[in-house]
Amino acid sequence: MQDINIKITDRNGNLHEVVVPTDMSMNLMEVIRSYEIAEDGTIGVCGGMAMCASCQVYVQHNFPLKEMEADEDAMLGEAYHVQENSRLGCQIPITSQLDGLEVILAPYP
Repeated sequence: MQDINIKITDRNGNLHEVVVPTDMSMNLMEVIRSYEIAEDGTIGVCGGMAMCASCQVYVQHNFPLKEMEADEDAMLGEAYHVQENSRLGCQIPITSQLDGLEVILAPYP
């Protein structure tokens, strides 16, 4: 088991530095929920199916992530507050390669 460090800025501008295990098959949206970084009912509304964009984050510093799949790209095409560095947290699996990732939660519509 390897733990990684991720920095998440919540919707109020507060920085959360979290330690996340890589052996639990979690995604970033689930990490945000488990650490209660977003208000209950405002993240992962669709259950992580890339159908609501409630877990949209802004990835900082051009962090290298796996390429965006078509369903994530389509959802971001319909979402609010989208920026060039927007990704859906539910589509970012937690792996050791994410050590040092920094994200900002997008505003909730």
